[in-house]
Amino acid sequence: MAPKKNARESTPSAASTTNASTTTTTSGSAPAASVKAATTWDDILHNFCQHYLKQTPQRIKLIDAFLLFLAVVGALQFIYCVVAGNYPFNAFLAGFCATVGQFVLTVSLRIQTTASNKSDFPAVSPERAFADFVVCSLILQFFCVNFIN
Repeated sequence: MAPKKNARESTPSAASTTNASTTTTTSGSAPAASVKAATTWDDILHNFCQHYLKQTPQRIKLIDAFLLFLAVVGALQFIYCVVAGNYPFNAFLAGFCATVGQFVLTVSLRIQTTASNKSDFPAVSPERAFADFVVCSLILQFFCVNFIN
């Protein structure tokens, strides 16, 4: 059994030597790569924002703003539940499910009303998509209010 133990000991030490040499090589070139990556990410983000502001219709921007609002409200509800506790647990679940459900319905509305997705939904007009959104939102809110007790 001793020879097996020696064979195991020699393998990790060889691997640790190899890892140490690759770590020093990688860490030596990392600062230069991260500086270049930061400028590239800045350029990508800047180009994305410019393209979004120029090419996106006002209706889609409004839907995106509502989606951002729903995400912030959901995060605040979750943080409040963690910090202050969840004594009326049904109330927390109803509020959080209403926020998440409304987010899902709004994403569906955004997908159906985006001009680039017209080929995927040929029979759905923007008016019908909005009517479906309103009806489903009312049903969701009805169930959430009933869940509170």
